Amino acid sequence: MPFLPTLSTFFILLSAILVAIGWRLIIKNRKKAHKKVMIAAAISALLFFIIYASRTVFVGNTSFGGPEDLKIYYTIFLIFHITLATIGAVFGIVTLVLAFKRKITTHRKIGPVTSIIWFLSAITGCMVYLLLYILYDGGETTSMIKAILGT
Repeated sequence: MPFLPTLSTFFILLSAILVAIGWRLIIKNRKKAHKKVMIAAAISALLFFIIYASRTVFVGNTSFGGPEDLKIYYTIFLIFHITLATIGAVFGIVTLVLAFKRKITTHRKIGPVTSIIWFLSAITGCMVYLLLYILYDGGETTSMIKAILGT
């Protein structure tokens, strides 16, 4: 299913674009439009996660297939991206919950921080995609299920 990495990357990039639009809308005090766009951004991020997690479990993750001397740098970069994505996801959930609970003062404080983390996560995620599927041929792909069952 070679289209899944492209599809999941599309959704994470879309979520970042929608966050940027939402940020612009709230600066213009367009609260209803901001809310709609940010919900769409959250749905896009959720679609990314569902596709990514499903692919990881059933198809597998693709190892770096580029030059061996770049592998350590790719691995460090990947760990940085995973850390950003995890922190961004947690911040995103907290930011959404604060908005839905109408705790707007706190939402306003962490929203910009969440957005910046999310932008960095999306950018590094797109770079991982480029390194794995565009610039270099992907390495071996092994599903989590196969790895666990040893098949």
